[in-house]
Amino acid sequence: MPSLSGKTAVITGAASGIGQALAVRLAAEGCQLALADIDLPQLERNAEALRHQSPRITCHALDVAQRDAVHAFAEQVISEHGGADLIINNAGVAVSQTIDQLSYEDFEWLMNINFWGVVHGSKAFLPHLLRQGSGHIVNLSSIFGIVSLPSQGAYNASKFAVRGFTEALRQEVACRGVAVSCVHPGGIKTNIARSARFYRGIDGSQDAERACQNFDKLARTTAAQAAEVIVNGIKSGKPRILVGSDARLLDQIQRLLPASYPGLLARLLGRKGTASHQ
Repeated sequence: MPSLSGKTAVITGAASGIGQALAVRLAAEGCQLALADIDLPQLERNAEALRHQSPRITCHALDVAQRDAVHAFAEQVISEHGGADLIINNAGVAVSQTIDQLSYEDFEWLMNINFWGVVHGSKAFLPHLLRQGSGHIVNLSSIFGIVSLPSQGAYNASKFAVRGFTEALRQEVACRGVAVSCVHPGGIKTNIARSARFYRGIDGSQDAERACQNFDKLARTTAAQAAEVIVNGIKSGKPRILVGSDARLLDQIQRLLPASYPGLLARLLGRKGTASHQ
């Protein structure tokens, strides 16, 4: 998909963060946009600012955890836009808690959005893409889909699952005209840490504000920069898109030290070890 002009791009979680930045970047490419989020008022405010760039924008209230709602959304988009070409399953949430203290309710809430939301979005649009013999599915994993850290067990599980699902899907449709990419952002300057369900941080602290401040120090890539990398990766057909120097570094560390990287990361992050966090 070297040229995106005139293509219809579908973005979930488009009211803020990377999703919002992708909408801005793809509007500049001349894409039609079908934007979805649970925060419809904010989504509509964002869309209004882009209407002079995009040939067509529709906004949709959507909870990606609801399978039937996502399939109905896909039908509506295809009807209103005459099709769909680029599907970006971006919506995501976070929970910060050790696994022994993690509630099933929080785990299920996160998995329903981060993993099942990706599955729902992929499966809802895939038949249309296969029928037309073209298109691109882009699923947002994370650098936490490559490395794991304490208190991020639920988030790690969801993002590793997205990675596995996406890599399998890529192989299955490789000869059917549909491209599939998995995105692994590092620390991105968004509100995901502040909107997370927080109980215990990576360093064992139960201070949510301190955890957010530490995240802000580590997050060096802006959402706009992330969107630029992702769109360039889409246009060049990259199957794996690493976003940020931290993501590239951690990917290399995991490749070189697949069994011992946790100790190195603990030292880099100033942690004494996971035992002290229990």
